[in-house]
Amino acid sequence: MTWQETPDRTAVYRLIPKVELHRHLEGSLRLQTLLSVASKHGITLPLKLDLRSMVQMQEGDPLTYANFLSKFQTLRMFYLSPEVIRRITHEAVEDAANDQVRYLELRFTPSTLGRPQGFSMKEVMDWVCESAQKASREFGIITRLIPSVNRHDDPEIAKEVAGLALERMERGIVALDLAGNEADFPAQPFLETFRRAKAGGLAITIHAGEWGGAENVRQALEDFEADRIGHGVRVMEDPQVVELARQRQTPFEVCITSNYQSGVVPALSEHPVGRMLAAGLNVTINTDDPSISKITLGDEYRLVCQDLGLTLEMLQERILAAARAAFLKPEEKDILIQYLKKSF
Repeated sequence: MTWQETPDRTAVYRLIPKVELHRHLEGSLRLQTLLSVASKHGITLPLKLDLRSMVQMQEGDPLTYANFLSKFQTLRMFYLSPEVIRRITHEAVEDAANDQVRYLELRFTPSTLGRPQGFSMKEVMDWVCESAQKASREFGIITRLIPSVNRHDDPEIAKEVAGLALERMERGIVALDLAGNEADFPAQPFLETFRRAKAGGLAITIHAGEWGGAENVRQALEDFEADRIGHGVRVMEDPQVVELARQRQTPFEVCITSNYQSGVVPALSEHPVGRMLAAGLNVTINTDDPSISKITLGDEYRLVCQDLGLTLEMLQERILAAARAAFLKPEEKDILIQYLKKSF
């Protein structure tokens, strides 16, 4: 039975073919895998806390970026071996494929994955590339990789990551991402590195307008010449930046549940995705950190349609918009778009 034929409206969102542009490897770890790693490596946890509450958002959790980011702090305890990093990469690709994601861009932070055990960023990037390629062949999904650097890190780390990424463009790496706490750390120190990365052939995506205001979106568009904007929902605070983004049709990687859980929006019903679309912005729908948020991309598709007012036809257009925004070679992108159109 195809997704068009199912009588179960909820199943439609699970079965429809998908495109994911904004998913973090570090936010995609299976709970069962964490338990297995903890058992094998003797990781002990505080008696008053269970692992689930430390790595996933729970009912009653504070809806703040500090609480949301605290989950990543716990997850850093688990990057203990090359085998673990390969495993979590493999499983992230498998989980996407099981959710009918046909094209996945998986971003990862080499410094974060390597730092706990002193692995070099070169080693980490090779392990992730190798595992993602293997899993993609195994599960029949197209996967591309985006190394990410954090605003709070030394800009020298970004230079190293960019150089390593440029050397691995034939192994599935397609872009460079700037992430992290934009409220407290500026993007400017990373500008020259990102310009060199783009000149070398990497695409650029910038987290902006999530925990910082619309000015950060303007900076990403004008100074960094970003090909896409991660989140970007606070662009709506400045009509001039909205118009700039509308004219350029720069894709926004919107992550609705994540925006709510991290306190960017006060309620799911107040998420600006509908207003962004009404303003003519180029919106795509993504998960961000599916394990931390306890969601799938199918869940986000259901949410945007059943709770935020998009029709199924509008959802299909957003999936096609994501395919058009993919960091693929033109001929590869055309094949993906034609496949999706036939599937719809």
